[in-house]
Amino acid sequence: MNVERRGAAIEINHLRKEFGPPEARVVAIEDISLKIAPGEFVCIVGPSGCGKSTLLRILAGLDTSTGGTIRVEDAGWPVGNAMVFQESGLFPWMNVETNVAFGLMTRGVPKREISARVEAALKLVGLTKFRHHYPHQLSGGMRQRGAIARAFVTDPGMLLMDEPFAALDAQNRTILQAELVRLWEETGKTVVYITHSIDEALLLGDRTVVMTAHPGRIKEIKDIPFPHPRDVMTLQSSPAFGALKLEIWRILESEVQRARAEFEK
Repeated sequence: MNVERRGAAIEINHLRKEFGPPEARVVAIEDISLKIAPGEFVCIVGPSGCGKSTLLRILAGLDTSTGGTIRVEDAGWPVGNAMVFQESGLFPWMNVETNVAFGLMTRGVPKREISARVEAALKLVGLTKFRHHYPHQLSGGMRQRGAIARAFVTDPGMLLMDEPFAALDAQNRTILQAELVRLWEETGKTVVYITHSIDEALLLGDRTVVMTAHPGRIKEIKDIPFPHPRDVMTLQSSPAFGALKLEIWRILESEVQRARAEFEK
């Protein structure tokens, strides 16, 4: 598998998404504009229902926008991206090796190349010894490793992640956060990562995009000043980490209170 540093540049301009019939339109996201550099790791946080996942689905080509444009400097877009969800999405009737190979098989990649790329992907996420196991034989953390391997094996320029560790226990979440940072530092993929956790956004990202309550707009964008390589195990003890976490929390708190006040009118 090619693990050279390769990421897609993303430019989002005035993106808007509406749902429902004309007489009962609901605006999910409104006037989203954002530029993401090749190889950048961008986290998006915001109140529930602010359209974070909707934005990611549009980037993935799984949904269409109502207005605005997206430009991705990657000739394969939207095919040239991979998405990881909260649940691993591994096929229960396939073992780990076949699950990881599935995307390559559907694209008609030669068997010899598939074998080499799957071997590299399994090694990358530490699942080589479990290649013949089925999803029900794996822990939640190992299933998510399999999902990450399946995403990386296609060598996407853009990796889209929708709260991939939210369902894991604290220990596995911390371990996989560290693993994801290591993989990203090695491969240079462009990552757009949705999370409800401010801690996670600060541990992983180069920048954190803070969204407003519904309809979702960009409230602020915070640069994350912590240098790479990062030790996610110890970073949380930093005073600078605590101060930035509190700053972002205050922004989110004000949005939640505003949304509640509008709902109670």
